[in-house]
Amino acid sequence: MTVAQNFPALTILLTLMAAVITSVLHRRAATVLTTLLIVLNLLLNACTMAFTIRTGQSYVYLMGHFPAPWGNEIRAGVLECVSAVILLAVILLSFLGGLDRSRSQIEPTKFNLFCVMVDLTMLSLLALIYTNDLFTAFVFIEISTLAAAGLVMARQNGPGLVGGVRYMIMNLLGSSLFLFGVVILYTITGHLLMTPIHESVLSLAEHGEYRIPLDVTLAMMSVGLGMKSAMYPFEKWLPGAYSNSTPTGAALLSSIVSKGYIFLLIKIYVRVIGLSVIDQLGVPDVLFVFGAAGMIMGSVNAIRAKTLRMMIAYSSVAQIGYIFLAIGMGTPAGIVAALWHLLAHSATKSMLFISASEINEASGGTHRRDMAKGAFYRSPLASFAFSIGALNVVGLPLLSMFVTKLSIGQAAVETGGLHMLVTLVALAISTLLNIAYFLKTTVSLYIKTENEERHMPGKLAIFCLIGFILLNLFLGLFSGTLYPLLESGLMQFP
Repeated sequence: MTVAQNFPALTILLTLMAAVITSVLHRRAATVLTTLLIVLNLLLNACTMAFTIRTGQSYVYLMGHFPAPWGNEIRAGVLECVSAVILLAVILLSFLGGLDRSRSQIEPTKFNLFCVMVDLTMLSLLALIYTNDLFTAFVFIEISTLAAAGLVMARQNGPGLVGGVRYMIMNLLGSSLFLFGVVILYTITGHLLMTPIHESVLSLAEHGEYRIPLDVTLAMMSVGLGMKSAMYPFEKWLPGAYSNSTPTGAALLSSIVSKGYIFLLIKIYVRVIGLSVIDQLGVPDVLFVFGAAGMIMGSVNAIRAKTLRMMIAYSSVAQIGYIFLAIGMGTPAGIVAALWHLLAHSATKSMLFISASEINEASGGTHRRDMAKGAFYRSPLASFAFSIGALNVVGLPLLSMFVTKLSIGQAAVETGGLHMLVTLVALAISTLLNIAYFLKTTVSLYIKTENEERHMPGKLAIFCLIGFILLNLFLGLFSGTLYPLLESGLMQFP
């Protein structure tokens, strides 16, 4: 085993230890440690990504060197490593980009605890991406839930506390459904590791045994993780959580927390149950319907939103709908499209939240959409970053989400039938609605007003806004290289 193959497990252990150490540090020291940790994790995972791309193979890392069924496993391949590297880059830019605003909104003596929540969010993401064990996945789902609730409540104001409580209630319900699914699956297969479960499920499906328990298990896990990632119609907690947290908190909640749950759901569909068995069950069709509805209803609510951050929050519901619609097709092409949108949406949505925070600050500290008019003349870089994000969501060619819409449409055409018709109609309506609220808001940024006093973001915010712009352009311009990596990674996934 090469050194690079140890890095996924090492990053998980380092992040866990750093979270403990950060809890007793001063604000400045906690910030430095968290930043260094994110950078180190990014570099280590990039080394593993280079190894998996070069070898073209996935591998299993035995925790403690105990084999199945007693041991715990980490499994890494091209898909896991590419996803981890891109999402870690998003974490770094989100943390530093919103750092100045977060410091002003959080009590100084508790800022180290905010850094702990960031560490735990990153820890949970890495664990959900790499783990090959369902119960370990549940443990880190709970850690992610508590960390995300802490991010929502960090400002300790009334709306933030209410949003955090609502987040906890809905997400704990989702966790309970997922746990029930794990218990049923363990009862009928006798395994918690994903690969042995898959072998047992294939045998059961071949002999026609336990069809109803398998249906119930898949339904519980799908709905449970769907609730936690704001799948329509279970998204009621999202607007309050995203719009009342700090800029860093909103960026991480929208780009990292929900994506970890979705990545795990894809692992369950592909590696645990198997697409061949999924095709026999009716649960993915339910996700398909919820996804199509979310694509439209999320955009309708975004049009009605009065504040900039609320508009971006409701837009997330629509974009999550794209992912669940693609997963609901139950085909490899649909799964790859969902994975691509997972990464593209993470980079774009974080940039939108960070840039919106700077636009609001340049517009007198208000969050109202109408007050953002003329923001380009007060905060040019933030307005330009917001414009790139808005055009990406709309689906401008050469940007990453255009690739999403194209690939989802192609996957639907390959699937045929009612799936194709619903997908193409939903894509058309959703795109028109995206234009209605994002382009309208973007155009207003460039209309001159009487108040044109310049607002300069902090140096960290400038660095991160430029970083976000480059990351989004990179995903769009190099999609021809990255997308095939996801396709080859999915082939290694089972």
